[in-house]
Amino acid sequence: MRFAVASQNFRTVTGHAGKTRRFLVYEVTADLPPEEVERFDLPKDMSMHEFKDDGPHPLDTVNVVIAGSAGDGFIRRMANRDVIAVTTAETDPIAAIRSYLAGTLAPAAPHDHDHDHDDDLAEGCTHD
Repeated sequence: MRFAVASQNFRTVTGHAGKTRRFLVYEVTADLPPEEVERFDLPKDMSMHEFKDDGPHPLDTVNVVIAGSAGDGFIRRMANRDVIAVTTAETDPIAAIRSYLAGTLAPAAPHDHDHDHDDDLAEGCTHD
């Protein structure tokens, strides 16, 4: 199973999944610990906020995306690409993956509505 963890600093789980361009990619097999196998450092036009869904995307190669925050639009877009997207308060990438697999992943804080509403549309935020 492959996981992409949103990580703008390539160290911790970070938020704003739709705008994130950096992901740590882990492979998990059997009872072995998660192993980092790749890093995505995408150009701006490949962030899901900018991507037009007009072809394959690097996140299509993973089964699960974990981020500190994500809008409903990001979660739906990933589901349409057969990728599960989850958010968490956990900041350690490996702990987040282990917790996800154990079904104990700490949920993220509620979606922050104190941001630009133009971004909400791209992220799928539907509040007024």
